[in-house]
Amino acid sequence: MRSWKSNYTFIRNFLPLVLVFCIGTSELLYAEENETYDEKSMLQEAGDFFGAGAEGLADVIEKIFKEHGRPNAYIKGTEGSGALVVGARFGEGTLQRKAGGSVPVFWSGPSIGFDAGGNLSKVFVLIYDLPGIDAIFQRFPAVDGSFYYIGGVGANYHQMDGIVLAPIRLGVGLRAGVNIGYMHYKREKSWNPF
Repeated sequence: MRSWKSNYTFIRNFLPLVLVFCIGTSELLYAEENETYDEKSMLQEAGDFFGAGAEGLADVIEKIFKEHGRPNAYIKGTEGSGALVVGARFGEGTLQRKAGGSVPVFWSGPSIGFDAGGNLSKVFVLIYDLPGIDAIFQRFPAVDGSFYYIGGVGANYHQMDGIVLAPIRLGVGLRAGVNIGYMHYKREKSWNPF
């Protein structure tokens, strides 16, 4: 049986470790909240951007948050794409980072697959683990299976160097199929899909 002195010594030595752990954990949670967006604010931002025709948007955002957590940046923009086996996509928007800063962003990319049709879309991209604004300017591989119809909402993922992009598209047009390709995010507009 332990004496009260040994219990006191144990508590005296253990208590500071518990306090340091609790303070460190709360600082990490506070930093995460200040550097990332919560689900409610992203749903509000996306809903305002897409407007009243975005049925199913809440379900799509909820699913992305369940799979990836809180994003630290997002892009709001527009894009157009078309394909007949070989296709291309072009877009432009503004990247906003929670830790500060915004910048215009342009993207394009080729695709190949069992894919046909065309669409115009509003795009809201949730971005995870973006270390700085400059890190967006690279190629992100993509596998895209989509079916666009009048008022269709679709989402997929692109990932590179630990950065995850989750583009949510509300499109008008007709496009069906599956394709592979990449999206190249750039500082300047270009009609070259590569």
